[in-house]
Amino acid sequence: MSQYTSTSTSTKNSVKSDRLFLEIDNLFKSYKNGDGTEFSVLENINLSIGENEFISVIGHSGCGKSTLLKIVAGLEKQSGGMVTLEGKEIRKPGADRMMVFQHYGLLPWLTVRENIRLAVDEVLQSLSRSEKISLVNEHLAMVNLTSAADKYPDEISGGMKQRVGIARALAIRPKMLLMDEPFGALDALTRGKLQKQVLDIWENHRQAAMMITHDVDEAIYMSDRIVLMTNGPAATIGEILSVPFAHPRDRQELRESKDYYELRNYALNFLDRYFTQDE
Repeated sequence: MSQYTSTSTSTKNSVKSDRLFLEIDNLFKSYKNGDGTEFSVLENINLSIGENEFISVIGHSGCGKSTLLKIVAGLEKQSGGMVTLEGKEIRKPGADRMMVFQHYGLLPWLTVRENIRLAVDEVLQSLSRSEKISLVNEHLAMVNLTSAADKYPDEISGGMKQRVGIARALAIRPKMLLMDEPFGALDALTRGKLQKQVLDIWENHRQAAMMITHDVDEAIYMSDRIVLMTNGPAATIGEILSVPFAHPRDRQELRESKDYYELRNYALNFLDRYFTQDE
């Protein structure tokens, strides 16, 4: 077993926090086929995440990664088991968990500023008008979008749209940030820049984060731990890798590290073992 590896069972309570935050206990998810039989998507999922921990989930297509994230978000209901946040069962979406989607999810008739303000108005209703304006401006600056604040989504690039989504999610001060392949639709150069920007924000404003990705390098660069999923159907957690690099991180320094390549190769070898030709 790798020095970075522990099983999902032994890692369940091994989080980088004195306080257990998100708990996933014996979760499974299934759907009914047309003939009434059950089709199992996820089985025996056990995972704990600390209140300041960044987790990435990797696996082949069809292994239920996004389904797991949607269950944590409250957008989908598990078939069995339990998911709790600070000891309270998650039954529906809530402002304590904000999702960043791959395809932005912006309202095209609102400006960048208005897309962010809409979320603030909906969730932080007790704030005064001046406090809301200040909060929106703060998060526009945080993602370097002040100069584009009054543009509409069709007037800005894909990377800028994703930054709007991130600012909108962070502006309502959620306890947990959920990201479903947030950089997957971007070109390589934009993706690298935005990865760094999101990581810089997270390192300066720590919160729990759970990210779905297909990119092993992205997961190592950004995460504290990497959850490796087995193939579906009936996917489960195969292994959990601890990332041994302290924050803040420098991508160039990581790439010069022997540990980086050992961890990268271990994760890729795991995924290769579970690769099937019908994917």
